[in-house]
Amino acid sequence: MPIDATLPYDDANIFAKILRGEIPSRNVYEDEYALAFHDINPQAPIHILVIPKGRYVSWEDFSAKASDAEIAGFVRAVGQVARDNRLVEPGYRLLANIGGHGHQEVPHLHVHLFGGRQFYHMLAPE
Repeated sequence: MPIDATLPYDDANIFAKILRGEIPSRNVYEDEYALAFHDINPQAPIHILVIPKGRYVSWEDFSAKASDAEIAGFVRAVGQVARDNRLVEPGYRLLANIGGHGHQEVPHLHVHLFGGRQFYHMLAPE
């Protein structure tokens, strides 16, 4: 169910539990700013989630409250994960869902990194 991206951070969300080691994940990258792991319900041959380690609900929350170092570290982590997974060529797709209309399901900022196949339409026709 989509969430309201303006709500306060919920420490019980699944990504917070993954960051605390309470739920296992298949990690592919970790540094002081970000954690990346395989999605448990992949929508492409390569489907990796990249999350900041800070308590940020959405891109809106992150861009308004994160430090310059956190923002730079997170963006660099996304790029590093793409390079590590050999996705720069032929290309890949990034997706961040924000709020109810964006169909954000977990109240912790996350970026989906999709690769391993050709992508066509940005949005499914209605």
